[in-house]
Amino acid sequence: MSEKPIYSKRYKGYVLLILTGVYTFNFIDRQILVILQESIKSELGLSDTQLGLLTGLTFALFYVTLGIPIARFADKSNRRNIVAWSLAIWSLMTAVSGLVTNFTQLLLARIGVGIGEAGGSPPSHSIISDYFPPERRATALSIYSTGIYIGILFGYLAGGWIDQYFGWRMAFFVLGFPGIIYALLLLFTVKEPPKGFSDKAKLIETPELSFVEVVKVLLSKRTFIFLALAAGLNTFNTYGVGNFFPPFLARVHGMEVSIIGTWMGIVVGFGGIIGTFSGGYFADRLGVNDIKWYFYLPILAGIIGIPFSIFQIFLGSTTLVLMSHFMTALLTAVYLGPCIAATHNLVNAKMRALASAVFFLVLNLIGLGFGPLTYGFLSDLLTPTFGNESLRWAFCFSFIPAAISMVLFYYAAQNFEKDMASANA
Repeated sequence: MSEKPIYSKRYKGYVLLILTGVYTFNFIDRQILVILQESIKSELGLSDTQLGLLTGLTFALFYVTLGIPIARFADKSNRRNIVAWSLAIWSLMTAVSGLVTNFTQLLLARIGVGIGEAGGSPPSHSIISDYFPPERRATALSIYSTGIYIGILFGYLAGGWIDQYFGWRMAFFVLGFPGIIYALLLLFTVKEPPKGFSDKAKLIETPELSFVEVVKVLLSKRTFIFLALAAGLNTFNTYGVGNFFPPFLARVHGMEVSIIGTWMGIVVGFGGIIGTFSGGYFADRLGVNDIKWYFYLPILAGIIGIPFSIFQIFLGSTTLVLMSHFMTALLTAVYLGPCIAATHNLVNAKMRALASAVFFLVLNLIGLGFGPLTYGFLSDLLTPTFGNESLRWAFCFSFIPAAISMVLFYYAAQNFEKDMASANA
């Protein structure tokens, strides 16, 4: 038997930093289309429904379905190599997006980005859960998840200014190629940890489970069912409203794309970073006394966020709208770290990458897949009546999935302790 490796606290922090950087590139390349979509819509003659397909459903279908076999492979092989290759592929396809001349070509390029990104998060989640023990896992996964908003921050800022002065095609080139270099840094400096390395319980040698068997394990836990659906509905609004908020600012508040990119980068970037980190940090600390706080925190954040959601839609002052959107971005980001950590606590170490993939399948199919498509469709439907303000009234639909999400988080909390106890039984 080989000797158990020793990783310093500093090295674990370095691995977390590098993987957070990977996730940053993930969202730079995924969300860059959001800030560029008004320019792309104008040049290629697209509808809001087509934009919803590009930023949502079509991307999500390939992202979540291919995430399953890649995660299955990751549970049995070297996860670091999978993440590195995935990063290189999606970065290349982002750059290719700048060469397209019609909707179909852009759709195919974005499918390529989705295929690459499918190998990013589930293996990264699994690596992090092996480097960090259960009592620090939600915090570590929340730090990793801040990559979402760091990516949005850089993507919006750089994308908006590059679009205004050099065109949307150049934005894809400039923001796509650096990820290929970063993939080499990951490949040569991050070590693959043994599976189950940081778990207190000894990892029992069991036969490898098939995808169907892992899904059966997850579906046998009521916590996971409620949790995944709640997270999906939360993300439905995050992507649906979030992806159309830059066009909303352009059409309703008359802002230029560079100014939108700057303020959306600051507002969503910093708001999301604070919210994501806070969710994991406070879940780990409050969870010591009551594990249900992993689910109560998203509920509390949702309740506090109701007035800010109203303000961002209906206030006339652009400054107050942006301030309200900052608070909405912060509060809707609280759920992610606790949800990923809770999912990992429901299964043994050999199932974590696949469990993450199943969780993200539900989350992204509901949220990323149907969120932008729904709000784009509603905007097109309401345009004959409300004109440029169609998005304002489409956003009103957001309160329904938000309310259902909070109810589902509550039911997830009621079953968590029992389901978690059986994870390594």
